[in-house]
Amino acid sequence: MAKLCVRSFAVSLDGYGAGPSQDLQHPLGLRGPELMEWFFPTRLWQTMQGGQAGGETGIDNRMAEQGFEGIGAWILGRNMFGPVRGPWPDDSWKGWWGDEPPYHTPVFVLTHHPRAPLAMAGGTEFRFVTEGIHAALEQARAAAGGLDVRVGGGVSTVRQYLAAGLLDELHLAVRPVLLGAGEALFQGLDLPALGYEVAESIAGERATHVVLRRR
Repeated sequence: MAKLCVRSFAVSLDGYGAGPSQDLQHPLGLRGPELMEWFFPTRLWQTMQGGQAGGETGIDNRMAEQGFEGIGAWILGRNMFGPVRGPWPDDSWKGWWGDEPPYHTPVFVLTHHPRAPLAMAGGTEFRFVTEGIHAALEQARAAAGGLDVRVGGGVSTVRQYLAAGLLDELHLAVRPVLLGAGEALFQGLDLPALGYEVAESIAGERATHVVLRRR
C-alpha cells in the first residue's frame, strides 16, 4: 500500500532539523549545512549537481538513493520552496534548485497565499495548496498514481503530519553534531503515544539512519 513518508531527513543529535535564522543566504539556518554533511559526499549528490562523476557509494549513498525510489509526489512547506514571506509579490521565485529541480514529479507546496502552478524542466510541477495538510495529502495521493508520497520538510511541515498521525514512515539521518538552537523536530510530540516505534537503525559513514514506523 502506498505510504506517506519522510526520507533522508537530517537531524542533529539534540533533535534540530534546521538551524536558527533561516534566510536567503542561510536556507538551512545558521550551521544548518552541518546536518547535510552526510549527503554531500555521496554519489547521488554528485549526480544531482549536473551529472558530475564520482562520489561515495557506501551506506549513506544507498540510503539517500532509496529516498527517491517509488515516489510519485512530494509535499513541501513554503519555507522549503523559498524565502519569500507573505503574499507572492510576483512569480519570479521558482525555488532553490534552478531550472530542473530534483523532484521530477508533482510537488505540493503548503502556503496561505494562492499562486498558479509552476511547471519546471524534468517533470517537476509545483502546485500551491492553501487548504492545509489534509488537502495537500489528498491531492498528492491522487497525483502519485499509487506510488508513495514523500514529505520533504521543513521541520514545521513534518511536525504537522506527525502530530496528525498521518506519516507511515520516517527515515532520519542523525548527525553527530549539537546545534543547541534551531527548529526542534520532536519538541512536544509524544511519539509512542502517536503510534510510532523504532524499526531500524543503520550506521552509515557520516550519519546513523533511524527509521520510525507507525504501528
